[in-house]
Amino acid sequence: MILWLDPKSNQFPPITRALDDPNGLLAAGGDLSPERLIAAYRQGIFPWYSQGEPILWWSPDPRCALPPEQIHISRSLRKSIRNTEFEITFDNAFSRVIQACAAPRSYSDETWISAPMQTAYTELHRRGYAHSVELWQNGELTGGLYGIAMGRLFFGESMFSRTTNASKIAFVFFARQLEKWGYALIDCQIENDHLVSLGASSIPRDEFKRYLDQNLEAELSHRWHFDIDKEYVVRTE
Repeated sequence: MILWLDPKSNQFPPITRALDDPNGLLAAGGDLSPERLIAAYRQGIFPWYSQGEPILWWSPDPRCALPPEQIHISRSLRKSIRNTEFEITFDNAFSRVIQACAAPRSYSDETWISAPMQTAYTELHRRGYAHSVELWQNGELTGGLYGIAMGRLFFGESMFSRTTNASKIAFVFFARQLEKWGYALIDCQIENDHLVSLGASSIPRDEFKRYLDQNLEAELSHRWHFDIDKEYVVRTE
């Protein structure tokens, strides 16, 4: 049985109480206030629910994650990076990125990035926690991703592509930038083929918790701007 959160408190149950089936379901209810969301991410918990459901909070075991220095760039992706004209930016179009991530992938799909979710993460962006990565081609936004940065950790939320490999290219450049800044881990939440192709893998929740304990309080002095060039990315293993 999962716990219903106290609407007057931002406390969560220990992540060890998460269910095995469905994997990682920990709690329900509460709200999407900035304070509750920040408290959740600091404990390795994230919201994920469909429209019409109560807010559901998750901490799966295992956890999909990627140390930035372990990003994998396949031969075909390197070729695509070399042969594609694009520009990468940070935080230039957060609202447009989250709206693009929320768009259904097909006519039968329903988005889990509801209007309340978009409002909540846009507020986190205003407060300096949520960030976006944008890939532009001929002045058009064609790919990107967004997530939460805390300490030396980046908690990825979603990505989108409007052209072939756009989200992969954005993710690769972002991982290289995070590596340069000294980030320890990109949280990818739940494993899928797209993430695995980029080098992500599943780690035990206990190991993920150690990353939290060791890196959340780190202070990094960097500005959210992009300074990794294409040649560095395609030449670096």
